[in-house]
Amino acid sequence: MPSDSEIIRIALERARELGADVGGAVPAARLMNCPSAVADGHQGSMTDRGTYIVLGLYHDPEHPELDLWEEGRGTPGDRILAGIGRRLGVWLQERYGIRSRIIPYQLRDGGIYLKDAACMAGIGSMGKNNLVLVPGYGPRVRFRAVWVDLTFPSKIPSRQDSPCAGCAGYCIRACPMDAFATGRYSRDRCMARMDADKASGRARIDHCRACELACPEE
Repeated sequence: MPSDSEIIRIALERARELGADVGGAVPAARLMNCPSAVADGHQGSMTDRGTYIVLGLYHDPEHPELDLWEEGRGTPGDRILAGIGRRLGVWLQERYGIRSRIIPYQLRDGGIYLKDAACMAGIGSMGKNNLVLVPGYGPRVRFRAVWVDLTFPSKIPSRQDSPCAGCAGYCIRACPMDAFATGRYSRDRCMARMDADKASGRARIDHCRACELACPEE
């Protein structure tokens, strides 16, 4: 039987075969009281054991339909990621007898801070636009996580680069909500746009991606 670390490495390869563009792993305990959890006043991850396998899917600007949000269904991109996560879980159970569960997207449903998880897993670095900048894909990656009953080393090398250093601030200038007016990202201003979109009554909503699409990082 391979070690837990080896199984996770193989699982990440399998996730890419199933359709994920990027992936990484982080011990669940590291997500407890992560930076976003501290800022929001929540605990973050509710478990201190096991590992989160973080899956990422590239949302090509040429395929905006991946981001169309529907009440009760989320987005097509998220459904694709959830499907990859479920198939990965079945594979882990059948091949190694490892327990796993797909983590809900929303925090209120038991989700985790996915952007923190992606950065801690070494997938990318947090940009000024409050999005994870992933080498080769920029900020145009969406994430989902699968919890697995495996132990991963507590020390994972996070990316230390500063992809926004020297940037002219295209994301800041593109934001229609002036969410960077204070010099830091305002979640409240950003969410005000999203809440207005959802209140519009449209069946499928194309949320604002101005800061994301203006970013030159790839």
